[in-house]
Amino acid sequence: MISIPQVSLAVTQSTNPSTLNSALQMLIILTVLTLAPSIVILFTSFTRIIIVLGFVRSALGTQQTPPTQILVGIALFLTFLIMTPVMEKSYAEGIKPYTDGKISQEIAIKKSMDPIREFMFKQTRKKDLLLFVRYAKIQPQSKEDIPTHILVASFVISELTTAFQMGFVLFIPFLIIDIVIATILMAMGMMMLPPVMISMPFKILLFLLVDGWNLIVRSLLLSFN
Repeated sequence: MISIPQVSLAVTQSTNPSTLNSALQMLIILTVLTLAPSIVILFTSFTRIIIVLGFVRSALGTQQTPPTQILVGIALFLTFLIMTPVMEKSYAEGIKPYTDGKISQEIAIKKSMDPIREFMFKQTRKKDLLLFVRYAKIQPQSKEDIPTHILVASFVISELTTAFQMGFVLFIPFLIIDIVIATILMAMGMMMLPPVMISMPFKILLFLLVDGWNLIVRSLLLSFN
C-alpha cells in the first residue's frame, strides 16, 4: 500500500527576539497601510491643501483642468513635505525605541502621537476645540488631558474653516473679472454670449501674470508655520 504523508501544524512560542521584532514591524506596517487614507485625511495637512486647490480650479472655471489626479498628487507631495519633520520626530521618539525594545507599547503609542498632537494643536482654533470639549463634558487641565479623538474632530473643523477662508480670498479677483466681462457684454447687447467663454482667458492670463501656482503653494506652506 502507498503511504499518504501527514501534515501537522503547531504553534510554538518563539524565543528569537529578531523574529518577534520582525513580526511586530510587519503588523505595524499592515496596520498603517490599512488606516493610511484616514490618517492622511484626518491627521495631516492634506485636507486644507486639497480643498484650496479645488477652489483654485473652480475659480478659474477650467472644469476638469488640472485633472483631479494631478491635484491629489500635488496635495500628497505637499503633505509629505509639511509632515516629514513631524513623522521623523514621531518615529525617533516612539516607534524606534519600541522596536529596539527600550520602551513598552503604551509608552510608544503616547510618544509617537505627541508630535502629531502638537502639530494638530497648532492648527486647531480654540473655539473649535472648546466646542467638542464642552460636548464631551470634560474639564481638561492641560493639553495632555484632551483625548485624541476630540483633538482630531476639532482639527478637521479648523482645517475646513481655514481652507474655505483661503478659497474665499482666491475667488475675489476672478469674480471681479467675471462681473466686468458680464457688464461689458450686457452694455454691448451681446446677451446670448456666455460671459464665461470671454472671461476664462482673462482669468488664466491673470493667474499666469501673478505666477499663481507658486503663490498658492507658498501661501499653503506658510499657513502651516
